[in-house]
Amino acid sequence: MFIVDAHLDLSMNAMEWNRDITQSIFQIREREQHFTDKPDRGKGTVSLPELRKGNIGLVFATQIARFVAPDNKLPGWHSPAQAWAQTQGQLAWYKAMEDAGEMKMITSRQELEAHLSLWMNDKNNDNKPIGFILSLEGADSLITVDNLRLAYNYGLRAVGPAHYGPGRYANGTDATGGLNKDGIALLKEMQQLNLILDATHLCDDAFWQAMDIYNGPVWASHNNCRKIVNHNRQFSDEMIKTLISKDAVIGCALDAWMIVPGWERRVSDPLKMNCSLDKAADHIDYICQLAGNTLHSGIGSDLDGAFGREQSPYDLDTIADLQKFVGILERRGYNSTDLSNIMHNNWINFLKKSLPENNNLLKK
Repeated sequence: MFIVDAHLDLSMNAMEWNRDITQSIFQIREREQHFTDKPDRGKGTVSLPELRKGNIGLVFATQIARFVAPDNKLPGWHSPAQAWAQTQGQLAWYKAMEDAGEMKMITSRQELEAHLSLWMNDKNNDNKPIGFILSLEGADSLITVDNLRLAYNYGLRAVGPAHYGPGRYANGTDATGGLNKDGIALLKEMQQLNLILDATHLCDDAFWQAMDIYNGPVWASHNNCRKIVNHNRQFSDEMIKTLISKDAVIGCALDAWMIVPGWERRVSDPLKMNCSLDKAADHIDYICQLAGNTLHSGIGSDLDGAFGREQSPYDLDTIADLQKFVGILERRGYNSTDLSNIMHNNWINFLKKSLPENNNLLKK
């Protein structure tokens, strides 16, 4: 089945992890087998060949660069200008992938239809470009709100205002507090541009404020359920219901600590914790049950999002194993229409409603 993955940090892996993801995942793992700088070395799951193998022809691919103040202990850049420059390097990598025929940026409904036609009508995926919607994870790198128009013109179509900790526009995971005045201005400009608001990572205060003031399209690219794993990174039932009321789609993330309760980072083992794709499907099913239908669940794997197989479901070797969700959900009684919704149609239908018809540049 054709699959859409709503969250992959491809450029981060290329530019910060120094992975050539045009190679097979096994070549990447072999090259990293003696590296010790990051805990996921030699344990990656994502490469462009594995996406093709898994019939994952459309992804939402990120730019990401966090600004950190002097008292912020999180890793990140020491000025907004540095963070902006980092995202521009990531953009240059995406453009290089396009020039090489490896990837294709999708910025409009016309481009989406053409790309889907290519993937749906030809069963041989070997030479197909991976389509991607460009998304900004955390808005810290926007030096000012004016940078948003520059980003729109180079193809940005979705923005998550926050990431981890305190942000320049909004507070994120493990932080508290609402949007600041720049964050409110950011959302107003996003609405003018009809950009997609990614509610992922917004702390509770910022989430509820954003839901009140934003009238544009909203999704959550990679988020799970607080009822199953009780952490502020997850959505409460009330948050999920609010997103459903806004016709949002919520992507199931495959970071192990978000799947099963009691996970200890760099300590727990997926097999010993019984962290499987079936357990991840519990989060998909939970959202479907709250919605009363299958129109609001999808996959936003976040695979290789600064973790690898050591912090992924034990029955997932590479991203191509996302196909296993089909059998898992079938065994739970989901029919072919349900499966198509979850695996691709929900995201595609959302994009058909939210993307501009044509790729027209904005006036400065």
